[in-house]
Amino acid sequence: MEAKLKHLEFIQTTINRMANNSFLLKGWAITVIGGLLAFRFKDLDCRYIFVSLFVLFFFWILDGYYLHQEKLFRELYERTAKKKDSEIDFLMKTEKCEKDEDWFDCVLSPTLRVFYGGLLLVHIIIILIL
Repeated sequence: MEAKLKHLEFIQTTINRMANNSFLLKGWAITVIGGLLAFRFKDLDCRYIFVSLFVLFFFWILDGYYLHQEKLFRELYERTAKKKDSEIDFLMKTEKCEKDEDWFDCVLSPTLRVFYGGLLLVHIIIILIL
């Protein structure tokens, strides 16, 4: 039982790290995009908006990747919890955990659509104002 609990702790630590990475990405996205948009208003240069859009999509895709990894490790956690103590192998591979969805489905998840879609809407409004 001790080996099983230790393996579950390893997996949970990885899940927490993926969730923390996603949280940090959202903070960095707000900071970087806000800074680029502030430069745009200071210098009246439209290039900052397009750079900001590129950065927005980069963070969006990367955040979707971390969300996908988190889901895979959650599935690995569930599978490991169902195993017998003698079957614990301490593997952290998630290939067998692949669900029907790929990482791009996570990019379009409701939470990421609301967060990054809101930032995209801000960009669209700024472009229309110009």
